[in-house]
Amino acid sequence: MKENPDYVLDFRETIIPFALLKMKQVLGEMRANEVLEVITPDPDVRSDVFRVIPGAICELIDMQFDKGADCYRIRFKKRLPSR
Repeated sequence: MKENPDYVLDFRETIIPFALLKMKQVLGEMRANEVLEVITPDPDVRSDVFRVIPGAICELIDMQFDKGADCYRIRFKKRLPSR
C-alpha cells in the first residue's frame, strides 16, 4: 500500500456491528479525497463493509491480505460530491 491513510479503523478485537456504525460516522466526517483504511481479520466482515459503504460516495483503492498480521486491509477514498 502506497500512501498513509487519513483514517484507520481496526476491526480486530471489536464488536462488528458497533465497528460498522463507527465506520459510517467516520465516512460522514471525511472530506473528499481523504482515505479510510479498514483492518479486519474476518473475510465475512469484508462483505459487510462493502454493503455499508455507498459506492456513490467512496471508491475502493486497494484490498490486500496481510499475511504477517493475518488480516485484510481495505482502503477507500471519499469521492467529490456530485452536482
